[in-house]
Amino acid sequence: MWNIFGNWCYHYLSAPMRISIVKAAYALIVLCGIVYAFVELRGPNGIPGWMEKRQQVQEYEAGNEQLHREIEQKQEKIRRLEKDPREQEIEIRRRLKLAGPNEKVYIIEDKKK
Repeated sequence: MWNIFGNWCYHYLSAPMRISIVKAAYALIVLCGIVYAFVELRGPNGIPGWMEKRQQVQEYEAGNEQLHREIEQKQEKIRRLEKDPREQEIEIRRRLKLAGPNEKVYIIEDKKK
């Protein structure tokens, strides 16, 4: 029904007609929600993006585990150097390229570089 201003008035409809309009409105809202969810889940921030982020997390965790192993190895080396004077001497000679009395050191350069 139309009101005096020329607009369609919801209050003049019969009860079954109002219910069907409300059901249609709810159905339209639900349909819009489903379409929106479908579009969002298929987009770059949806499931493909989620899978990519999950893969990155796994890669970071693997790298983190490797770094923890390296830290443990270096801490163990530090403990050995603190306790064993012979180990200290070997490390000092290796880093500073020093030789003891009556020792000869040969340095071989890699020609691939």
